[in-house]
Amino acid sequence: MKNILEAKFLKEFCATASNMYRLGWDERNGGNISYLLKEEELKDYLDLDHVERKIPFMGVKETAFDASFLEGKIFLVTGTGRYFKNVEGDPENNLGIVRIGKGGKDLDLLWGFADGGRPTSEFPAHMMSHMARLKTDPENRVVMHTHPTNLLAMTYVHELDSAKFTHTLWEMSTECVVVFPDGVEVLPWMLCGTNEIGVATSQKMMQSRVVIWSMHGIYGAGRTLDETFGFIVTVEEAAQIYMLTSHLPRKNTITDAQLKELADFFGVQVKEGIIG
Repeated sequence: MKNILEAKFLKEFCATASNMYRLGWDERNGGNISYLLKEEELKDYLDLDHVERKIPFMGVKETAFDASFLEGKIFLVTGTGRYFKNVEGDPENNLGIVRIGKGGKDLDLLWGFADGGRPTSEFPAHMMSHMARLKTDPENRVVMHTHPTNLLAMTYVHELDSAKFTHTLWEMSTECVVVFPDGVEVLPWMLCGTNEIGVATSQKMMQSRVVIWSMHGIYGAGRTLDETFGFIVTVEEAAQIYMLTSHLPRKNTITDAQLKELADFFGVQVKEGIIG
């Protein structure tokens, strides 16, 4: 078997976690990432018949959480209580590769969490979002949760209406309508780590790859780590521009006609009901 620490997917995952920490988005043990892996990516690194131990799902009522759609799927995931700043230097303790067990119940640990750890307490919310995105786009493999500073600030001062929030972000930078033409969905403040916020997020994920948890953070989904991280960076930069300018008289803006021109030029289908 090859050394899994040399696997491209693991190195990229670790680098992404480090970048998110350096940006100041993942304080202490804030933030979590899950990445759906393909068996062919793993076969040279792990014996997929060898299970280190069984791990129960955390933070959900078993009767209310059905992950059977994901039975047998394998995920690389950050650990509960772990700091993103430590992931790159010690992936074997801070990350784990888990397989969804029979009937969507419990997890088979295939690698990682060597010191007895377990997946993030928000792993069920990740699984709900993975199920929603896979039904929308079978190539979506990444769910990423983080706490971008300016976006959090924006949720304190901007109306928490998904269409209005999206329109404001699109106005902030020319690339926004092209990068996330399906807009953002906004949830009110909800208790994290619960079944309820996982369900609400997954429902929003059917409509957009970016869901904002007001006064908390953001959930992003995509086909690759780069793509998903790119969505979040773009949203955060737009929020930063908003926070830098919202208290000043605006003399210029990107108009709805220009947003339509951008969408037409780049061949993207924008969410209906946002551009007038």
